[in-house]
This record gives sequence, structure tokens and C-alpha cells, in this order.
Amino acid sequence: MIRSITSALLCLSCVGVSLPLQAATDPFAPAREIIRRHMEQKDVPGIAVAVWQDGKVKWQEGFGWADMENRVPVTEHTMFNLASLSKTLTAVGVMTLAEAGKVNIDGPVNDYLGPDTLTVHVGNPRDVTVRRVANHTSGLGGGDQFFYGEEAARMPTMAEVIHRYGVVVEAPGERYHYSNIGYGVLGHLIERVSGQPYGDYLRREVFMPLGMTHSSLVLTPELQKYQAVRYDFDRKPLPFYYSAEPASAALYSSAHDLARFGVFFLKQRLPGQRAILSDAAIDSMFRDPIDIQATPVRAAGPDSIGYAFGWMSSNQGGYRSVGHGGSSSGVNTQFVMLPAANLGMVLLANADGGVSGLMDSVLKTLLPKWREPVKAAVVPEPTKPQLPAPALLGRWEGTVKTPEGAQPLWLSVQASGEVYLQIGKSAYGRTTAQQRAVLNEVTFSEDGISGTSLARIVTADTKRYPHTVSIRLKLRDGVLCGSAVAASVYDGRWVYGLPHWAELRKSESVSAVGH
Repeated sequence: MIRSITSALLCLSCVGVSLPLQAATDPFAPAREIIRRHMEQKDVPGIAVAVWQDGKVKWQEGFGWADMENRVPVTEHTMFNLASLSKTLTAVGVMTLAEAGKVNIDGPVNDYLGPDTLTVHVGNPRDVTVRRVANHTSGLGGGDQFFYGEEAARMPTMAEVIHRYGVVVEAPGERYHYSNIGYGVLGHLIERVSGQPYGDYLRREVFMPLGMTHSSLVLTPELQKYQAVRYDFDRKPLPFYYSAEPASAALYSSAHDLARFGVFFLKQRLPGQRAILSDAAIDSMFRDPIDIQATPVRAAGPDSIGYAFGWMSSNQGGYRSVGHGGSSSGVNTQFVMLPAANLGMVLLANADGGVSGLMDSVLKTLLPKWREPVKAAVVPEPTKPQLPAPALLGRWEGTVKTPEGAQPLWLSVQASGEVYLQIGKSAYGRTTAQQRAVLNEVTFSEDGISGTSLARIVTADTKRYPHTVSIRLKLRDGVLCGSAVAASVYDGRWVYGLPHWAELRKSESVSAVGH
């Protein structure tokens, strides 16, 4: 049904074109056709696009529906939830404070959080710097929480989130680990340092100076009519939901506004814009990206994917790109700038995976020098079973630290590669909910182990929905320690990922986990 509706109604896609051109001379006609075909193939309710180059917004257009039920079309001013694209805007907010001399980005983040400091289990707390939080190498777990509809009444404050889940579980600077709670922490930093609510600060210091009138954390009554409804995998409208870490994933903006933002960050100005950062500060945000796939941490190479101060970088079509993307329930966003071509583009969709795979397809129609990546021949190697290092073998006993107190934790690592996990009660208290669970998707290193199980960490926060538990543990001075994350995706909706500190020591007791 939705496919036929989408096909029949894409004629609305011409709403919002900023520069009407005849089809015969329209440089965006091929891109427009690619977007329409993509929407039809993937049943995407609505997409907005904008392209800017040489200091001008060249194209902005809406396709399909912002609200299918009420027949509200997408325009260039439709406000989409940005999901993790919010992180880039948050990082910009932090950089405005740094340039004003109020924040040292290489100083400890705890210096700016007042009483709401992070709990550091590994390493020196002073090494958990603002920069490391911004580039995801601080050692924080990757926690987040979403509250749908009436659940919002139970949503904790950011200060409460930090006290419960602001736990550093790896040594600062050791490894890249994408952290939503980390950007929630940066939003809290903005509030503490500026003395203003996070959303108000961004509006006054980022959005308004750049002329971004359809960008906001809160959809005020006058902005609600511009909202894009979020749709689930079945293309049914999702109830409105909130993020407990708003600076990580909760901002709203439009294609038009993000084009204005992009022009500024390519160091040009549109009429009426006021500079929010110096060119040197902009350069510093892009500088020194770290390779997100390397452990231990190292600088990103020319062909690797990097993460700097709120900006990702990669090689796209032979161009070095900077930008960010976002994905959440009913949301998919992509924002890319190619400084060498002085060009940028944003795609926003109100459905899961709505613009997945679309960015490169559109960019190559706009860039004659676009080069397809050369795919090296891959010679498959025989699959070898992963086996644990001798130091990991045996039974381990310890605890998972939760906001409500420590819970017993047992782990059995067998020479065959099988791993069993149990949380809660003693090894003899084998209730249905808490008997030992197999660890699946196991990965071993010389000094570590990770995987996912059907074990449970029972707290008031996790009881909201069923969850799995993923562990990532590293052997440090005879202690196997790291994170145990309770994660829930329920009815196609991302609900929470709650990190906890876990530590275990080898036990000689044969009853540690059972047989």
C-alpha cells in the first residue's frame, strides 16, 4: 500500500526547489531521478535534500511526505530529527565556548561538570579530556536511552544519567568506542559552563547567527507544523520519543538550515550570517582525526575512516570528505562536505535506513571527477575457530556495578572457545531468568573477550523492556574488567543501551558457574 502511495504521490517532490530550472538544463535532474527511484524501491515516506557549492545554496528540495496521514509534503524547511548528526552541532557549541576561553578542550572534562562527574574505573581521570570525549576515545561506554510517548514522564535528567551510567570502562586514549552518553556529557558541559539550557545556548550562539530558523531542540508550537513524522519499518507512525542524552541525538533541523550551516563551515558566508567561529577554529575541528577501526588508537590515514572533534572523515569518490550521519528509530540522516570541491550535501529521511546508500549515488552525478573505489581482489582464507588465550581460561568471579548496587557475575571460559555467563544470584540459584547463559558472537584477543548473551542485569531501568547483555572485558593486572551493556531493541524500536562496570578475578571454585 505504501509503495503504491509513494509512487503515485512523488509528483509532490517539486515542492521547495530554490532555483527552478528547465529539465533540459537542470544539473540536478539525474540526482532527482535517483532519489525518486530510491524512495520507491525502499518505501521511504519523505526525503529532503540540499546542495551548496562556492558559497551558494544550489539546490534544495523536498520529496514525498512529512506526514502521510495528514498529507503534509516535505519541503526544504521540513524539520527532521537529526539523530547522531546532532553530535556535530553539539561539538560546534563546545568549540564556541573554547574559542571564548571558557573551555580547554585538552583539559579534563570533569573540570566542567560541577558535581556531576564521570566515574573513572580505568586510568587517570585527568586523561578523560574534552577532546577525547568528542572523538570517542575517552573510555566511556556507549550508553543511551529513549522514551516513547507517555514514558517521557520517567525520563531522567542528564545529571542523573551521568551519575548512573557515566562510567569510564576503558583506559582513556586506548581505543575508539562510539559513545552517545559522551555527547550527552558534552551537552551537560555546555549547560554548566554557559549557565543556559543546552537547546537555548545552541539557538543563540549557533542557529540564530547562521540564520537557521528551523533548527531547535524543542519543537515549539510555532515549529510543530514543520515536523517530519517518524515512521517504523512497517511505515507506521512512531509515537513521539525523547532522548535522555539530547545533545547526542535529539536536535531537529531542515535541509535549508543545514545548507546554511555547511556554507559557513566551508568558510564562506551567506547574506545575514554572523561568524560563530574563526576559520582557525573550524580547521581545528577537522584536524587530527583518529582511525575508528584501529586498536590501539592511531591517526587516520588518507583512505581510512576518521573521527575528529565531532566530524567524521573518509575518502569518497577520490575526495576527502568531512561530515556526520545519524540513524535512529524512524530517522536516517547524512551530511557531507568535500572541501576540495567546495561542495556539500545533506540528505534527511523520516524512516529507518531512508537514505542508506543514497549519498554516493547522488554525489557522483554532481562531480565529473568522481572516481569509483578500486576493489582489490579478496582471497578468502580458511575460517579458523577463535580460541581463547591461556590466560583467559577458567572460571572467573566478580560483580557488575549497577546504580542500585553490585550484582554477582560469573564467567566460564573453556578451551573449546565456549563461554558461559551468569549475572545475579549464586551459581546454585538457577532460576529461569538467571541461570547461566551462552555467550554468542564471541571474539577473543590475547588479553580480552567480548560477546553477547541472554543474561540479564535486573534494575529499575532495565525492567522497562527485555534486553540482552554484551560484555567487553580486558585482562589488566590479573583482573578481567570492562563493560557489561544491557541493550534493548523492542518491537523494532531502539530503547536503551546501559553500560555498567564489570570486574572479575579468576576463581578456583568449581561451582563458580556450574558444569
